[in-house]
Amino acid sequence: MLNFESNAKAQTCNGVTRRDFLQVGSLGAIGFSLADYLAAKESVGISPKNDKRSCIMIFNLGAPSHLDTFDMKPEAPAEIRGPFKPISCPGADFQLSEILPMHAKIADRFSLVRSCYHTGAAVHDAGWQMMQTGRLFSGGVNTPHVGATVSYLQGRRTDLPPFVVLPETMGRGGGNLPNGQAGGFLGKGYDPFALMADPSQPNFKVPDLLPPPEIGTARLERRRRMREVVDSTVQNFEASENAQLLDQNFHAAFRLMTSKQAREAFDLSKEPKKVRERYGMNRFGQCCLLSRRLIEAGVRFVTINTFLTVFNEVTWDIHGSKPFTSIEGMKEIVAPMYDKAYSALIEDLVERGLLDDTLVCNLAEFGRTPRVNPAGGRDHWPQCYTVYFAGGGVKGGRAIGKSDPIGGVPADRPADPAQVVATIYKSLGLNLETHLPGPAGRPFPIVDFGKNPIQELF
Repeated sequence: MLNFESNAKAQTCNGVTRRDFLQVGSLGAIGFSLADYLAAKESVGISPKNDKRSCIMIFNLGAPSHLDTFDMKPEAPAEIRGPFKPISCPGADFQLSEILPMHAKIADRFSLVRSCYHTGAAVHDAGWQMMQTGRLFSGGVNTPHVGATVSYLQGRRTDLPPFVVLPETMGRGGGNLPNGQAGGFLGKGYDPFALMADPSQPNFKVPDLLPPPEIGTARLERRRRMREVVDSTVQNFEASENAQLLDQNFHAAFRLMTSKQAREAFDLSKEPKKVRERYGMNRFGQCCLLSRRLIEAGVRFVTINTFLTVFNEVTWDIHGSKPFTSIEGMKEIVAPMYDKAYSALIEDLVERGLLDDTLVCNLAEFGRTPRVNPAGGRDHWPQCYTVYFAGGGVKGGRAIGKSDPIGGVPADRPADPAQVVATIYKSLGLNLETHLPGPAGRPFPIVDFGKNPIQELF
């Protein structure tokens, strides 16, 4: 939370302290050392800013069954193919499941990669790490989320944060591992702005954008001026690189708190009722609508978590037995909500002329077992699954790669998480040879050597 009444003191690495009139939660923490900051200025291969391209990452937390959605196997035995039938997709060279009829109508706008896999453990949070950062964390090194890297390399366009997560960052995944939705070794200053609210609720507002009721705009401005007076009395501190970095966070938070543009971007009441209903009056649907508003307002990267955790709610995690749902339960509960919101988002971006410059990528941590289990569900399966992309230079209507006859392993054009991440960077115009200031200030490549984008998408 943002706290304009804090009595905290900020202390730099050289021991100088000053009263900090603006304590900022995830936005205000510097998060990495002066050595790292100086090393960042020397990092190689940084691309020039691409102020046109943005990205919406929809993370299908829980992992959809590729065999019952995007990679149907109608000729396989019943225990493999499942209960659903494939349907045709006009303008596309693939079929989809009958539980995604609205996807089928816009299939010419997106392309599937049916040969994704990873070699990590079959636990949710291992897959979350790999798919959102391109790496499995090891040796205490947490790689930054793709959005954090974009934020670091390209910065903000407007008063809004460059990297936002809706509705909030992921919860537990069962493996007790970091989920990959943070700034990692870049520091907390590059963590995403997390909404921490359900935009489908009638009383929805964004707490971190609203000053406490007892503090008016004029009072905030007086505090900013008072802080400048204090700053000017600490000349040695103000000349340091550390102070400049602290001030960047101060001013970024102040701009966000006082920005009319930011408030309006998050204000869903400005959308006609018909538009809101088109997306679906549920948490995921309204997050998709909000993501469009944020991209339109200048946010570079938005991640939408379809669900928040695999516990205590029905998700794509269809093991069959309670508290999870079955394959049939996915049809009744999860698929309609997801199908409606995604199709509305793509159609809305097209209608507003935004899709060409907005990559929409739909990812998941793994697929599901080829064989239906005795409880009527499917279990975790990182050996093969489907992801898909729209906009941002991607040509639609195509299936890239394929799985074997039972959807168990890639049979053509295998793609791992690093290649998925490289594909996102390519769409956004980043130089894949760029390095970040890694642990101890050592150069750290944004993509592992030899990991190329999925070129067939473009």
